[in-house]
Amino acid sequence: MPPSLHGLLIEEIQAERLVALATLLAGPGRGAKMLVWPERDRGTLGDVALDGETRRVAAAALARQQSERFRFRQGENEWDVFVDVYPPPPQLVIVGGVHIAIPLVTFAAALGFRTLVVDARRAFATPERFAHADRLLIGWPADILADLNLNESTCLVTLTHDEKLDNPALLVALGSPVCYIGALGSRRTHASRVAALKEAGATDAQLTRIHAPIGLDLGGRRPEEIAVAIIAQIVQVTNAKKEGGMMG
Repeated sequence: MPPSLHGLLIEEIQAERLVALATLLAGPGRGAKMLVWPERDRGTLGDVALDGETRRVAAAALARQQSERFRFRQGENEWDVFVDVYPPPPQLVIVGGVHIAIPLVTFAAALGFRTLVVDARRAFATPERFAHADRLLIGWPADILADLNLNESTCLVTLTHDEKLDNPALLVALGSPVCYIGALGSRRTHASRVAALKEAGATDAQLTRIHAPIGLDLGGRRPEEIAVAIIAQIVQVTNAKKEGGMMG
């Protein structure tokens, strides 16, 4: 790999940005490499048509966050290419240090998520309640989220039931590539929320990304049961993406 590509790959992995490395395993130009991001690429495998096919395959692989190997034939040439995807570590951002958030942090951590709890209300966001979270961030959620790396491996939920906290946070999330957005509240609450978000500039396409009422319908009422429903939906949505589904 050219030193410039190798260094850039390391930088992207360390910065937790979604990237893929395409390597030409066999065929003319064997050993050539190409970096591909969701919106751009760097390098070449040595053939214009092959580069185009690699971009297409890599785009799908990046969307699923799963590596893929493919063959491409043109004329007398045939190539064997491996697209190695490097996804950021999974993280769950919880807006609202409410009772539901406490078991939700536990369940998410057990599934390998980095957990971040965000709230402006110090009475809720206390180290005693969230000693098991990876990070506890106190301040206005929208301001804090704007400084976080909300990437393709991020899931975000809003649980405060306070539109002054939840809605600005949702606007930030809708403008990011996060893989899951969920919002606590009834259907009536969500209808009001949608109207407010549209007035604030959210598009219909963006609003369809919000899962509300949040969680799978398991019939639970206790905080722990609601947390189970939320994490179950997150697992369902993220697995569907890996299988090539369009749930978001």
